[in-house]
Amino acid sequence: MHQVFQEFIDAIVGAEDAAGFSNALAKTASALDLSCFAYLALKSEENKHPQLISTYPSRWTAHYLHNKYQIIDPVIREALQNPEPFRWGVDFRSQTTSMAQRQLFDEAAQFGIRSGFTVPIHDGYGPIAALTFATDERRPQFEKCIDSYARVLQLMAMYFHAHLRRKLGNEHGLDGIRLSRREVECLEWAAQGKSSWEIGCILGISRNTVAYYLENAKEKLGVRTIAQAVTHLAAASKRKQN
Repeated sequence: MHQVFQEFIDAIVGAEDAAGFSNALAKTASALDLSCFAYLALKSEENKHPQLISTYPSRWTAHYLHNKYQIIDPVIREALQNPEPFRWGVDFRSQTTSMAQRQLFDEAAQFGIRSGFTVPIHDGYGPIAALTFATDERRPQFEKCIDSYARVLQLMAMYFHAHLRRKLGNEHGLDGIRLSRREVECLEWAAQGKSSWEIGCILGISRNTVAYYLENAKEKLGVRTIAQAVTHLAAASKRKQN
C-alpha cells in the first residue's frame, strides 16, 4: 500500500488537467481492485452542474448531470450531513422515501453502480465534495480493501481534492474557453518573448512540456500561432480590467 500511495501522490502532483487527475486516480483504483470511481464537487449556485471526474459509464454521468440528480441523490445528501466516510448499497435504496430517489438507484444499477464507499470532503472553502468508489455488487476484494484501508482512502480523497482545487480552481476563461493554469502561464511568458526553453527553465518543466501546453492552448482557442493565442489572452485580460 505504501508504494501505491506514493505513486498516487506523485501522479496528482504532476497532474495539470482533469484528464491527468482522472488517470492518477484510475490507476490507483485499479491497483487496489476498487473498480470505478466518481469525484463530485458541488457548486455554490444550485443550478450549476457540479464538477465531476469519473470512470463511471459516460452515458450515466451525462444522464445524472442532465437531471441534476446531485440534488436528490441520497449518497450526496448523506455526504452533506456526515463528514465521515460511509458505505452504501441496497440498504440506501430501501431507506429512500421518494419515487425519484428510488428511480435514481434503479437507473444507476443498470450501469453497474449498486454499492460503494464514499468519502465526504468538507474543507471549509465552499460546498462539499465527495469521492466514491463503486461496484456492481459486494465483492470480497472490494470489501477487504475498504476494511483495511478506509483511512488511507480518506487521506487520498483529501489530497486529490486539495490538489485539484488548487490547480483547476484557477482555470482561466477566455470567451467561455477554459485554459489551465499552466497553459496561461506559458502564454504569459510567451507574450514576453520567452522561448519554450526559457519558459521551461522559469517554470521548472521541460521544453517539450511547455510546447505541449502551448499547443493545447492554441487548439482550445482555435488559433494556429502562439502570437494569435497571446492576442486572445491579452484581449481577455483587458476586458476583465474594464
